[in-house]
Amino acid sequence: MRVCTAACAAAILAGCSSHAPKFAPPGHTSAARFKATMRPYCVRGKTYRPTYVKVGDTMTGIASWYGPGFHGGMTSNGEKYDMYAHTAAHKTWPMDTMVKVENLRNGRSTIVRINDRGPFVAGRIIDCSFAAGKDLGLDKTGTAPVRLTVLGFAGKIYHPTAAQKKAHAPVPSVRLSDFAVQVGAFRRYEGAQNYKRRYERLVCGAQHVIIRKFIVGGAPLYRVWVTGFGSADEARDFIRTNRVAGGFLIRPGK
Repeated sequence: MRVCTAACAAAILAGCSSHAPKFAPPGHTSAARFKATMRPYCVRGKTYRPTYVKVGDTMTGIASWYGPGFHGGMTSNGEKYDMYAHTAAHKTWPMDTMVKVENLRNGRSTIVRINDRGPFVAGRIIDCSFAAGKDLGLDKTGTAPVRLTVLGFAGKIYHPTAAQKKAHAPVPSVRLSDFAVQVGAFRRYEGAQNYKRRYERLVCGAQHVIIRKFIVGGAPLYRVWVTGFGSADEARDFIRTNRVAGGFLIRPGK
């Protein structure tokens, strides 16, 4: 059973770090609280680090649910917990991330919005509200193996347009940093894909490799960026450590 009560929410807001990352505009969560909930935090002596995620990311593990004992209490993003709403607690994914939860035992699924932290029980990856848990059949079994899939952010599900699909537009993601490294630029999308795969073998933690399309000189230019650096020094260290020829620091949000 989840243990992230109002006291835990306060601990999360306090965080374990004074270095506040940049963040995408929130949906239901206030900007200040969203920023606070993206800091590393400690529960029972263990540090949890909210992570960079993008549409399509998945995770598998055990799901549980929480209900009457928490109804009306404060969640980690400052909302009152409503057991009849389709929400959930996750230890590291950003607040207001929209997530599809699939029960791998019975094939049932539901969609939830992350608005809390938890569950702080070994092996469990998500704590669903009563309503969401009932959709999955957790009200009868208590727990079940599930697959989580990121569908969108700020409380909205991402539905790519036909033009975005045709252009292979990058899927939305939540930036935890305003610093990135450009590692290559290509006129052909295939070249950018090859570079993306190459650098995906080098990144870890909050870093992700993305391709951004620009029109330069009347023709497409595909730039490959490694994103998710917490500071300019961290980004420059990546360039130096991995000997990125021609790599340079950029500010994607600027």
